[in-house]
Amino acid sequence: MITVQHPLVFAVGILGNILSFLVTLAPVPTFYRVYKKKSTESFQSVPYVVALLSAMLWLYYALLSMDVLLLSINAIACVVESVYLAIYLVYAPRDAMVSTMKLLCIMNMGLFGAMVAILQFFVDGQRRVSIAGGVGAAFALAVFVAPLAIIRQVIRTKSVEFMPFWLSFFLTISAVAWFFYGLLLKDFFVAMPNVLGLLFGLAQMALYFMYRNPKKNGAVSEMQVVAQAAADAEKEHHQQQVPQPQAHVAVTLDNTADGEVATADNDADGASKDDAVVVDIMPPPLPAERAPPLPSLPLPPPAAVIIPQPRTVEVV
Repeated sequence: MITVQHPLVFAVGILGNILSFLVTLAPVPTFYRVYKKKSTESFQSVPYVVALLSAMLWLYYALLSMDVLLLSINAIACVVESVYLAIYLVYAPRDAMVSTMKLLCIMNMGLFGAMVAILQFFVDGQRRVSIAGGVGAAFALAVFVAPLAIIRQVIRTKSVEFMPFWLSFFLTISAVAWFFYGLLLKDFFVAMPNVLGLLFGLAQMALYFMYRNPKKNGAVSEMQVVAQAAADAEKEHHQQQVPQPQAHVAVTLDNTADGEVATADNDADGASKDDAVVVDIMPPPLPAERAPPLPSLPLPPPAAVIIPQPRTVEVV
């Protein structure tokens, strides 16, 4: 069907095209930030992968149903979402880049290619259009739900830093326009998903207004959380490497009656006097000048020396 022949439907469709185009442009500030910082930070690629797949499915449905307005906006969306993903892959860390490439290969190439091949070769006529519309409607819901993947992060950090408000806002307004477009055209594949899209969009905006004031809610940026965790880990590692100071025991002599009692004060852990250690030590030797004189023994008498006298012998 060609919607140009229905003026009211065409006018609502034009409004839906304009709002949907604004939806596709809503992540521009996000990817400009990624380009300036040369990092994807905590942004996720899942919403953009799902949005690209949804645009491809609706583009195929528009070709089958000959809907000019659906065809135009989804062709533009495919180009824009591809540019977003290209920027993400350039600046994403290795793990995020690998997971994004896997999603693209599985969903946008594998699933979409298999669906198109099955419908083109095994399904004919209006049934092909109905199946394509049903699959497109299912993935349209996924587009509205995809931004909710960061709800857990928003609640944990009490910050909407990584949940773009304008994306949620334009998704909600666009859902209203496309709902009336599908209702006037009697195309329930277009109308029905946008009912839930409206509800999901309102939920996202309510979450945004709940946590939009970071100071009031005690929000913590994701980078601050990571930096604080790294600092704590480094501090703990440093404490494990540095040996703990051992207790030093200062012994002080107490000149009591027996001169053998001493008190110990543990100044390392601040123990009280009740934990004092009693050490028995020998008193130090007295100085030499204070030592008592040794008892004197009687001297032995002098030895007598007998010198023999020379004798004279007379010879007769």
